[in-house]
Amino acid sequence: MLLSVIKENDKNEKRVALTPDLVKLFKKLEFDIFVEKSAGENSGFKDKMYIDEGALIKNREECLNSDVCLCVKMPDENDLTKIKQGSLLIGLLDPFENKNYINFLIKQKITTCSMELIPRISRAQSMDVLSSQANLAGYRSIIDAAANFPKAFPMMMTAAGRVNPAKVMVLGVGVAGLQAIATAKRLGAVVSATDVRMATKEQVESLGAKFIMVDSKETDAETSGGYAKEMSDEYKKKQSQLIAETISKQDIVICTALIPGKKAPILISKEMVETMRPGSVVIDLAVESGGNCPLSKLNEIVLHNDVKILGYPNMPGRVAKDASSLYSRNILNFLTLLVNKEEKSIKLDWNDEIIKSVILTHDGSLKLENFK
Repeated sequence: MLLSVIKENDKNEKRVALTPDLVKLFKKLEFDIFVEKSAGENSGFKDKMYIDEGALIKNREECLNSDVCLCVKMPDENDLTKIKQGSLLIGLLDPFENKNYINFLIKQKITTCSMELIPRISRAQSMDVLSSQANLAGYRSIIDAAANFPKAFPMMMTAAGRVNPAKVMVLGVGVAGLQAIATAKRLGAVVSATDVRMATKEQVESLGAKFIMVDSKETDAETSGGYAKEMSDEYKKKQSQLIAETISKQDIVICTALIPGKKAPILISKEMVETMRPGSVVIDLAVESGGNCPLSKLNEIVLHNDVKILGYPNMPGRVAKDASSLYSRNILNFLTLLVNKEEKSIKLDWNDEIIKSVILTHDGSLKLENFK
């Protein structure tokens, strides 16, 4: 069997789907490995590193004509026409945003595995791409906030006087939010956080942060997969009031609130930003889904009323080397489910919860009806 890795075309995407250190483990699954020339360069992995581990460096067309093709983002239509029928395409294919590609994938009879659809069950934790990448996004959000904040994070006592600690507020306590809290605490900030899911209160407090709670009787705020649900208008109004009361006292706000398949909820209004102190920083991790702040602009730093609003896309890609390593490991663990080493072939067990949750298209048909 032939497995290939293609170079990402998106200028904002610096990750690669396979790192050199895992080439030998992929080969143990009975794959020969093709890597597109310079595929790992933006992540710090030179072609020679892949060659030294037993991979072959090939051009793009050769890599697209493989049994299994690994990518980070969905390839464009031109690439998809070159992927051979019946082959397997694995990546973060974003079927919510790329619905226009689905009919094309069906027509090409490509079996597609969309890694962001890995279910949140214990057996799938080692394959959970969203969690591995969100961890790094949360970390990097604090590093970028600190780089743009004109003051220090920790409290300092000096002969010349005291430096007060930065105040950080995290909106949305998923994996990214929890890592943002942990990183901000390690840097010495005073941290608070809020989330619609009461189950996150204990997690926030275990990291030494303060949980800010909306006074509401609504308790059904979590999907079966552990994600936040869209709340009622009454809840949103109370949440907005709570954030408005708190945000003026903060130096840094990290926005992480996402609802799968929907536009990101607005949590910070223009008026709220205008109550923040000069020099404050807002990091909007939801900017690619519309943003949690209406002032956010994709791939821009907006200065409004002396407050910086950072709209960096693809935050994990800003830690590309580690993000690629974790992503590659996630794919390896997933592929282990699919490979029959004795027959040297891909076998799809449609009774396996993980496999049937991830496969978007197969053999000329759509397998996940909610993406029609």
